[in-house]
This record gives sequence, C-alpha cells and structure tokens, in this order.
Amino acid sequence: MITIILLLCLYAPVLGEEYGNLEFNYNIDKIFSDLEPDSVGHRVPRQVNKLESKPHIIDFKVKTTIISRYAFTAVSCTMINRVSAAKEGVFQIQIPAAAYISNFTMIIGGRVYPSEVREKEKKLKGKKKETKKPGNGAKADNIESEMETFRIAASIPGKNKATFLLAYEELLQRRLGKYEHVTSVRPQQLVSKLSVEVNIVEHSEITYLETPQLRNGRTSSSTNTANLNSKPEAPLSTVVNRTKTTCKVTFSPNIMQQARIARNGMLGDFVVRYDVERELGIGDIQVLNGYFVHYFAPKDLPAVPKNVVFVIDTSASMVGTKIRQTKEALFTILKDLRPEDHFNIVSFSNRIKVWQQGKLVPVTPDNIRDAKKFIYLLSPTGGTNINGGIQTGAALLSDYKASHRRTQGSVSLIIFLTDGRPTVGETQSSNILSNTKEAVQEQSCLFSIGIGNDVDYRLLERMALENCGMMRRIYEDADARTMLKGFYDEIGTPLLSDIHIDYTEDTVEYVTQKLFTNYFNGSEIVIAGKLSDQSTDSLHVQMKASNSDKSIMLETDVPLQDKAKEVEKNIKSLVNTTTEKDYIERLWGYLSVKELLQSRLRSESSRERETLSDQAKNLSLTYNFVTPVTSMVIEQPDIQMDKPRDDDADDADPLDEEHREKPQSLHRNTKQPDVSVKKPEKKIIISKTSADGDPHFVVDFPLSKMAVCFNINGEPGDVLRLVTDHKNSGVTVNGKLVGAPAPVNSHKKQRTYFSTITIMVSKPQRSYIEITPRKVILDSKDRMVLPCDKTSAVERDGLAVSIVGKSNITVTVQGSVSFVILVHHYKNPAPYQRDHLGFYISSSKGLSSDSHGLLGQFLYQEVSITEMPVNVTIHESLLNGTKSNQEPQSPSTALKLKDRLVPAVKKQRKIHSGRHQVDCWFVKNNAAKLIDGVYQDYVVSHLFDTATGSDTSNEL
Repeated sequence: MITIILLLCLYAPVLGEEYGNLEFNYNIDKIFSDLEPDSVGHRVPRQVNKLESKPHIIDFKVKTTIISRYAFTAVSCTMINRVSAAKEGVFQIQIPAAAYISNFTMIIGGRVYPSEVREKEKKLKGKKKETKKPGNGAKADNIESEMETFRIAASIPGKNKATFLLAYEELLQRRLGKYEHVTSVRPQQLVSKLSVEVNIVEHSEITYLETPQLRNGRTSSSTNTANLNSKPEAPLSTVVNRTKTTCKVTFSPNIMQQARIARNGMLGDFVVRYDVERELGIGDIQVLNGYFVHYFAPKDLPAVPKNVVFVIDTSASMVGTKIRQTKEALFTILKDLRPEDHFNIVSFSNRIKVWQQGKLVPVTPDNIRDAKKFIYLLSPTGGTNINGGIQTGAALLSDYKASHRRTQGSVSLIIFLTDGRPTVGETQSSNILSNTKEAVQEQSCLFSIGIGNDVDYRLLERMALENCGMMRRIYEDADARTMLKGFYDEIGTPLLSDIHIDYTEDTVEYVTQKLFTNYFNGSEIVIAGKLSDQSTDSLHVQMKASNSDKSIMLETDVPLQDKAKEVEKNIKSLVNTTTEKDYIERLWGYLSVKELLQSRLRSESSRERETLSDQAKNLSLTYNFVTPVTSMVIEQPDIQMDKPRDDDADDADPLDEEHREKPQSLHRNTKQPDVSVKKPEKKIIISKTSADGDPHFVVDFPLSKMAVCFNINGEPGDVLRLVTDHKNSGVTVNGKLVGAPAPVNSHKKQRTYFSTITIMVSKPQRSYIEITPRKVILDSKDRMVLPCDKTSAVERDGLAVSIVGKSNITVTVQGSVSFVILVHHYKNPAPYQRDHLGFYISSSKGLSSDSHGLLGQFLYQEVSITEMPVNVTIHESLLNGTKSNQEPQSPSTALKLKDRLVPAVKKQRKIHSGRHQVDCWFVKNNAAKLIDGVYQDYVVSHLFDTATGSDTSNEL
C-alpha cells in the first residue's frame, strides 16, 4: 500500500478566507500533452551523500500558455527512488494566489492516481483522502500573500518513479501598464532537466516584453516603477523568440548554471512582463464558441482630479522600520500629487490627529512642505483606533464635497494604512464595517494597506470591497517604502469615473460586472459573457463614463461572426489543447466565480450568502476550479507493487446503482426556479441503436429484424452530428471525440471516444444539455450543474434529466424522445483508455421521419440482405487492393438500403458495457455507402451547432 500525506496551504487572495479540502478533475491527456516524462531518467551528479536515500527530482518542467491575458500553466515533476525500499517523495511549488488549480494527478509506479473537484462537504466517506485547511499553527506569511504553497508527499516504491502533474489558470491583471506572469522555480535541489516555457498568444501586437532577473524577495509587481524604459538583463539561459503577436520565452539552466544561482535549488521567481497595442475607441472584443470577452483600457486621456485623504496608523507597533518606510513613501507620494488635486492627512493611535482641520487643501509648494513636516513629526505610540481614523477621513471628504460643487467631476479616495488589529474605540469588526459603509456613503473609495503579520486582513479586505476599493498586503520583511509607492502609482492617476458598459440585452446573458466606479491609468477593465444566440451577426456595445466635468459616450456594432473567425484563425495553429481553445469560456467562468465570491463576502444576509455560495460552487464544479466552495479529493492508492495491470471500467452495474442527492443550481434570477427533484427510475430501457466505445456504432432495424454496425475513425476534437431533427421536433444531438494512443500491436494508429455529448432542444423553449463523464450542465431558464457521481433528477417544461450516480444519464424530451448516456470511468486507466460516454437512443417516437445524423437517418428506414453481383465484388476487391484466392468469384453478402448495395460481413458486437452481445452486419470504411455522403459531412463546427448542413441532403 502506498500512503499519501498532503499539506495544502492555500488562502483566497481576494476573499480573506482559508481554502480547504481541495479536489480536481482528470484530463491529463490534454493539459499535459507536452509534459510527459521521459521513459528513462538522466543520471544526476551527486550532491550530498545523505540525499541519496531520498527520491531525487530528475525532471522539472513548467509550461504556460497565455492566450489574450488568460494563462494556462502545467507543471510536471518527475522524481526517482533509486534505493530498494519505498521512500517518501515531496512535491512542492508556489502558485499565484489569484490562480485556480484545475487539475492534479500523480503517476506512481506507472499507475495513474487522479483527483477530483467536488462540492465542499463536512464529511466525506470512503477511501478518499481530503486535504485539511491549516489551523492556527499555519504560518502567517501564507495568508493573503501573492503566492501560495502547494505541497504533497507520497511514498514511492523502490527502484521506481513518481510524476506529479499540476495545472492552474489565472487572468493576468494589468498594473502600471504591464501584465506580469510569475513562475516559481524552487525545486529545492539541483535538477538535471529543468525548463520553464512561457508562450504568449495575443490578438493585438505585443509592444513591450521583458524578462528581469530571477526574483527572490517579496516584491509586488507594482513596485517595479523605476526606469521602465530600460529593460533589465534576462536570467542566464533565457531564450526569447518573438513575432508581432506571439512570443516564446524559455528558461532552461543546466546544473552548473543552477548552482551559480542557488546551490539549494531555490532559484526564485521567473518573471515575464509584457503589454499589447491598445485599440482606439471602445476596446478589444473577442468572440469564440458562443462566449465573448471585452478588454477596455483607454489611453491618452487627461487625468481626473482627485481628493485624497491619507489615514495612517501611528500606534506603538509601527515603531522602527515600519514608520520610517511609511514616511519615506509618503514623502515620495506627495511629490506626485498634481496641482488640481486636494489632500489631507490623518494619523490615528489612541488619539486622532488631523493635519488640516475640517478641510482638504490644494497641492501647492507650501502645502506640500507643511505636510512633509507633519509626517516627519509623527511618533508611534498607544493603541489602534481603526474605526476613529476611518470615520475622520471619510468625514473630511464628505464635508469637502458638500461645500465644493465643482468636485462633481473629481474622484475621492481614502488611502488607509495599518499594521495591526483594532484595540482602541470600536473593536468589533462587524460594527467597524457598518460604520465605515455609513460614513463613506458611496461618495469615495477606500483602499486599504496592511503591513506585517498581525493585521486583520479579512477586515481590511471587506472594508475595501464594500467601498469600491481594493486591499494590498505588505510583508513583514518587505520594502514597504517601494511597495507603498507602487500601490499608490496604480491608483494615483484616475482617467475615468462612473463607467457603464452595456450590450444588446437580448444578445448576451450571464455578463460579468459592467459598472465600475473608477478606471486608473495602466489598468484594464475586463468583461466577459455568453452569447444568447451564436448565429447573431452583430453586438451593440455602449460605454458611458465621466472624465473630469465631461461626459464620454462611445458605441459601436461588433460583427460577431467576423470576430469569431478572426479569433479562430489567430489561435488555430498556435493553441493545441481543447481546454486552451475554450479560453474565453474559461475566462468567463474564472471571472464569474471571483465576482460571486466577492459578492458573498460583501453580503449581509445569510440567505443571500448561501445562494451566492451555491452559484459559485456550481461554476467551480463546471470548470473544475478549486475555490473556497469546492474541495479537492485525492484517491488514496491501494495497489500491488509487483507488476502493472490493466483496469477496465468500474464493475458495478451502471443500471442498478442507486443513490439520492438534491442537485444544486446556478440561477440567473434570485428567485428559486420551479425545480422538482425526484428519485430516478431504476429500470431503463435501452435500444441497440447506439454509439459507444471507440466509438462503435450499432443501428437496430426492428422492422427488418436485424442490426447493422460500423465504426467511425474520426480525429480528436471532431464534433459529430449523431441525431438532428431541429426543424420538426427541435432536437439535435452532437458528440465530441477525444483521442488516446492505440494499444500495443494494434492495427489502429489511435483510439477515439466521446468525451462530451450535447443535446439541444428548441421546443417548447430553447434548452442546452452538456454531458461529460463528470457533470451534466442544463442551461435553460436557469443554469444547473449536476454531478454524475450522485443520483438526482430534474424535470421542467417538458424536459427531464435523470442521473444514476456513477452510471448513466437519461434525457427525455416531451415524453416521446429519450436518450440514455452511459458513463464509463476507469480507476487506473491504461495509456489507451479515457473516461468517456456511450450514447443510446431509448425512444424515438417523437422524432420525425426527416431525422438525420449518423444514427438519426436510420430511424425510419428498412434494410434487407442480398447478394453482391460478381462484377461488383471484383471491382470492390480491386479498389481495396485485395485479390481473391477463389476462382471463379462467388457473390458476397450485401445490404440493400435506399437502392444502394452495401458490402457487409457478419459480426458480433458488445454493448451496454459488455453486458449484451449483438449479432450485426458490419460495414467497413467508415460506413461507406451505408450513410448518406461520407462521414466528414457529419463533422460540425462546435458542440452546440444545430444548423442543417450537407448531411441532410448529400445522398448518393
């Protein structure tokens, strides 16, 4: 038995709460396609004799693909245990706090041990092992940091290898006019094969790129403000290849080069910064697979005047380096204030001190000089009256705005800094939050800064989020002066206020945040959403905002079809995996989860918090994100170590398994939809007409009392039309293929399986059902995500979805059309096996005689057996390059269908997970002459394509 010890220290960067119980979905063939470890490890030079008994890392690779600011990162770490006894190997890496982990898998001794993402539960049964969130003993330097530590330990059998595969995703934020991607390179030992690869694919021209020296200190990206025009020297062994819109950066130091940086393998952070050309006007809008993203970052606008109050903690704990660096930062910030700005300074400890009582003063040389003198004389003493300091600062701004009507076009900011928790005056966090909200009254934005380890970061974060600001942490041992100045630079130049961005209401849905209080120079507004109808030609976009005392309105019509083609062309040859090709949809999911969790943090109602948690949870499960509302569960290995074995799918009868669970839903409206949850029926009738396995197609002809079977050798990524009756019953079914290598000595080059089945229904109303081996997504009036491992049932508006956990899904339309989808899972899959789906037509009464598709075209047809004429047989042999050994030629068996003669041979085929065997007539060559046209006619553009194509009329 292999034992696993897992310690995962993850904290929500924006939400101020701990992560716990993490889990992942398993799809390593796509995400890690380029990161498979070599079959033979390279010999590593000895470092220290006592390390020989520990597993040694022989391969450490990190590959990132950034597509229009959205980054996919895959980490592969392979270590070898050279001794005979089992030893513990530790995989540890730092990841950006803003990122969501989307996959984790271990391969130990040649066996695959995936993990899953599930909803967070109080207690999980079975042999799954969950991670625990750190308790009070967790180190404070992990809380709210910009990087988090992922750590897992596993026992590796003697003379064997272990590979750890981790994937995470994040949207890069633009700060000070630059995007920054950080890769932690700290394998904790010298590695013979170490590489970092960062690929950038942008829609617009890349105008700036730099790879500074490895970063080891705790330094925020916002601190790099000095000498932006000069590019620092890149780390040793860095290679950069650029085109106009793409870039590939590689960092692959050999052992000698690693040792020159750090002998302990703690090389540091590999940083890539870049920026792109800005489109004039309303910004850059990209469209792909039914989703859109809007990047808005205007430039060359005059700065909006600002009214700013600095509220500074001068309690006793600020003594020494903290107060000195704070003063130095404030001196620099005061120099950067513009002549049209107004400001004041408040200090708080036991007492509240105001530099200029009851007013804000303009920026003049005399006022700046006097302000510096006030700051210089500040002396740390006493306790921490957070509530009093904020109340005083907010009152100054409110009074100033009330007495100066000309401030209507300005931006009001409170910059609040503290290093501790409230100890004087009001000390209850809930009261401080409500008092702050009442004092600010949505007239200004509060930006909070915490220094050190003793700060209540959850309080600071909530104060900022509830008052249109943001929070930043400064580490105990960091350069506070530089980081304070950097943070101010991010918010010191407001260009727009009261930004409203609207889209054609009936064209889009599920749009992320569209209202923004301020836009600061060097940042970027990102909005994403879903198109209600992918066939829509254009999208009307309107932006309204204020710049000083001027109102700005921009609007345009975006050609959606042209935009979609442009994006597809841009990424077609540069992006390899299916996940990355859906980057806009995943970006939308990422943003939506972030915003839901922020809304939950701001919520004051327990019912509203629960609703927001459910919505965030369902989206997290949909995109396999590890978030504060989901958990990662890792399968604990329980295997024999002597030799590998092939595992087939789960042995449990997929049609007899029963569990009961209420599904969760993501609602478009706050009102609970009318959803009935029922116990699924145990017995399910499945016909022979199906597409299952590799995939093998079986068509039952009940009137002819026979079955016909064929194979389709499609390409991974192909979406096949299985059934289409969209014009009549309104039903369309598509299936997407995923690839896998063929078994050893197989005549096939590769295998393909159905990884996703989509069912589109247009009557009585439009509904979409997307089914994968892990989840079912029902998108109708409301969006609902149902896990496939739990039994549940939903029925509404003539559409019923019934799930038997870990077994099958039945979809019934109007009671007259029924499909059954079998779920095939592998516990320890062989390289040629993939979790996949099997599609069966249970009832086709409601489908019309005009139905088509690879299966649908046969529903109302009859077939008969006849003999193929000798001359046709000879012709077929010549076409196939074969020669008969029999002379003279005898007639061969053929099927007669639609006046076509189709050669066929008798065969047996297993269906229903191998439980039933069907005698069928097999047609070769991708069902040539059996189906109308050729199988390429049934390949459609995307999973939700319902348009009728040549497959409905291309008959021979």
